[in-house]
Amino acid sequence: MATRFTARRFTATACILALLTGCGGGGGGSSPPPPVIVNPPTPTPTPTPTPPPTTGTCSLTTRLNWVAEQLRNDYLFPELLAPVDPAGFTDIQAFINAATAPARNAGKDKLNFSYVTSIAEENALTNSGSTAGFGVRLFIDGSRLFISEAFEGAPGLAAGLDRGVEILAVGTSVDNLQSVSSLLATSGALSNALGPNDPGVTRTFRIRNAAGAESVITVTKANFSLDPVSDRYGSRIITDEGRRIGYVNLRTFSVDSADRQLREVFASFKAQGVTEVVVDLRYNGGGLVRIAETLTNLLGGNRQSTDVQSRTLFNQRLSANNRTTFFAPLAESIAPTKIAFIGTQATASASELVMNALLPYYGNNIALIGANTFGKPVGQIARDRAECDDRFRIMAFQTVNSAGQGDYFNGLAPFFPRTCRATDDLTRQLGDSSEASLRTALDFLAGRPCTAISGGVTTLAVGESRRLLRPEAPSAAQYEVPGLF
Repeated sequence: MATRFTARRFTATACILALLTGCGGGGGGSSPPPPVIVNPPTPTPTPTPTPPPTTGTCSLTTRLNWVAEQLRNDYLFPELLAPVDPAGFTDIQAFINAATAPARNAGKDKLNFSYVTSIAEENALTNSGSTAGFGVRLFIDGSRLFISEAFEGAPGLAAGLDRGVEILAVGTSVDNLQSVSSLLATSGALSNALGPNDPGVTRTFRIRNAAGAESVITVTKANFSLDPVSDRYGSRIITDEGRRIGYVNLRTFSVDSADRQLREVFASFKAQGVTEVVVDLRYNGGGLVRIAETLTNLLGGNRQSTDVQSRTLFNQRLSANNRTTFFAPLAESIAPTKIAFIGTQATASASELVMNALLPYYGNNIALIGANTFGKPVGQIARDRAECDDRFRIMAFQTVNSAGQGDYFNGLAPFFPRTCRATDDLTRQLGDSSEASLRTALDFLAGRPCTAISGGVTTLAVGESRRLLRPEAPSAAQYEVPGLF
């Protein structure tokens, strides 16, 4: 059974989702070394979610009542649910948000920690990485829009949309382009202008590349398979002042092939004697808990089978599903002497689970680089209503590490013994040792000084000037891969 940030003993289909600066130099070069190559998944068509019938077993009333029942039974904090009547709502997510408002006000929940999505669409993403769109992550900086990452095999990269490219205007043709700044002035307008994530949807963009040259391009959305570890920059071994550093960038825990790819990467690290590692999770919103456990074990070659990774805790009604996960080193595991995690406000859920699990064991030899994380020590189980293609991802459990630490609802930075502030440097490709966050991670590993993440806590506030773009009604892939369009 495929599970996401979930307890394996759970009898339903269960999953965890995620969602959703700078210091001294020295060593390394600006030309990135060749990546450690892993095999990407094979593209497959993305199923189109079937709109549920509007009458009978899938009427809005029936679906709302079903969601309300699951909340009463499974929600992690049942005492913090508002006694709202679903009969007064015409939108399922609006009802969920109203019911969970007291938990949100108590700092225990955030918008969209519980939501309804498509079974078919989510299963396609998990099984093969299959999704549809331009295949880029979009990053807002004030009133400007940039590409923060582009996925191989997708139409965006083929058309010239890659990290650091600025999108200046969007339209359905060159004749009706609207500036990004004007679209951002109205809530939801930019996401709507980009159109639905369906194959064949075409948009025209005015863009500016890193060299400052402007052009107009047209891109048509298509099916593509999201590769968890990029073949271009997802893993490499960096030489920094004579030391060999392993670098791995994991885009998501939500695709099954991440397990194999991570094992291949760490097998290469092990064969080359790597003992210092940079784990780049800056945009990773979470996903499959078993992939998180694989990554934790790959970083735990010096741990014993009696060492606790994490404990999973449900509400009283579901407490029989509580479990303790122990380390289980793999053939490819390494025993790092130092680990630098790169994170941002988009780093959430399973990403934070890995970091939190390792914190008790490394003391000052582990650090968070970049910015504070999102703050999601809780996970969702999945309740399915197959006849309606409804999967209700309901926040149902919390995880804590071996020290009992699990209340990082405001992010993990305050719990790290070492933090180093760094920008997400869009002027450099991911994996480039001169990129600001990676450069700072290398500085930490080398013992060079850095500036701590200010105050330890950064909230993802409305109107935050630098953030990944999120639509008002995300698809299954957009929930799990922040900023994806």
